[in-house]
Amino acid sequence: MPTYLSPGVYVEETDSGSRPIEGVGTAVAAFVGLAEKGPVNTPTRLSSWTQYSTIFGAFVPNTFLPHAVYAYFLNGGGSCYVVRITGGEEPKGTNAAAMIAAEPDKPGYKIEALSPGGDANGLSVDVTDASEPSDDTFKLVVRRDGEVLEEHDGVTTKAGRQNVVTRVNAASQLLRITAAAGQIERPANTTVTLAGGQADVPARIEPTDYVGDVADRTGFGGLEAIDEVTMVAVPDLMAAHLSGAVDLEGVKAVQLAMIAHCELMGDRVAILDTPAGLNAQAVHDWRMQTAGYDSKYAALYWPWVKVFDPATATNVLVPPSGAVAGIWGRNDDTRGVHKAPANEVVRGALSLELDITSREQELLNPDGINCIRSFAGRGIRVWGARTLSSDPAWRYVNLRRLFVYLEESILKGTQWVVFEPNDDALWAKLRRTISAFLINEWRKGALFGLTPDEAFFVRCDRDTNPAESIDAGMVICEIGVAPVKPAEFVIFRLSQFSGGASLTE
Repeated sequence: MPTYLSPGVYVEETDSGSRPIEGVGTAVAAFVGLAEKGPVNTPTRLSSWTQYSTIFGAFVPNTFLPHAVYAYFLNGGGSCYVVRITGGEEPKGTNAAAMIAAEPDKPGYKIEALSPGGDANGLSVDVTDASEPSDDTFKLVVRRDGEVLEEHDGVTTKAGRQNVVTRVNAASQLLRITAAAGQIERPANTTVTLAGGQADVPARIEPTDYVGDVADRTGFGGLEAIDEVTMVAVPDLMAAHLSGAVDLEGVKAVQLAMIAHCELMGDRVAILDTPAGLNAQAVHDWRMQTAGYDSKYAALYWPWVKVFDPATATNVLVPPSGAVAGIWGRNDDTRGVHKAPANEVVRGALSLELDITSREQELLNPDGINCIRSFAGRGIRVWGARTLSSDPAWRYVNLRRLFVYLEESILKGTQWVVFEPNDDALWAKLRRTISAFLINEWRKGALFGLTPDEAFFVRCDRDTNPAESIDAGMVICEIGVAPVKPAEFVIFRLSQFSGGASLTE
């Protein structure tokens, strides 16, 4: 309380006793895999496919990371993080290039793309007269599909600031120029096209490259520093398996490490893919015998989906984890994290690796294998929403993600409590603050019950905070919620009755 020494009217600001809790984000994916270019082992936040293609390049044959990120945004995903791995060292690749000279046999200049990869293939460079010709000056015009991207006017072969090598290498965002040895004359007016650029995606990727190290911030171990991630997928693990670089034991090791990472963080769920080329019985055997996962922080989806691949101009099969992550985000935006992310269309899917029958799904669903199915007239849809947990309390994906959302929201919204006086007034503030948040969630349909009393309880009083707890500096608040669960099995019971008979008989 302030001390007043002179008569007058004073205004004081007082705490209302209630502080709102804001819900945290629920759908931020993280992808680990192989890319054409870009930073290595550095989690990079992206908000669109355009950003990905600018930073990490285009589609690359025999890799699934670009397809996963593209499917994520196509299916409604918001922001995501991408971690590029390279098998321990940066690939050198090849840069698209072309030569210009006065005559074919004379020394000239090598025009080369700034970075390896196929992005620069097709760029054309016009050698023309300078706008204000003098001595041996000339102009370079860089185009793609006729569109002018850069112009370097008034350059020369002579030493000095206008030297073509000095000017272009200092100003260009696309090219660098290297002069051949010997006396170089002004290049002849011509148009050359850059070609030969190719990314060197390493053929040998070890499981440790995916797992990485927390201390070195590599692999998905480096994602521990990113608190907002809620989903983790490693689609290129299956690319490594298809190439023979990682065997089934390696696949299991990486996926177990993904699950351990999610369980350790406690605020994210691993989206797992199955190996390719398996039928329903083989997937069941792999899940139960080879993998044998049991975790409420992981979900498994099968089969693979067929999509168009711009890199090869053909249709290819890709793991479904990227599309599933996008569907989780779309579901959160349209319905809420409490709604099971199933019975949702897979955008961009042309067909499936295998069309599943109801009988086959009866084999897989009880073991937590979420099927993707094709329905006549209804498209290709995710038709499962289970975790890999054997605990019935954590059977459904939406329950696990709802509790992550509630826990993170309450955790971040009550940081003001630390070091406050531990008394009845503080406990009352906590009850009001958390109850107000949970009432809003109940009104959204996230909690079961006709009234708030049926949906949740919040206890923080002398019973939960005895003297021993207060002396230890602890505030204990017990919260119970009744989450809604999905209607997985919809049953209609039909029977015959005689017309005119009473329905109550």
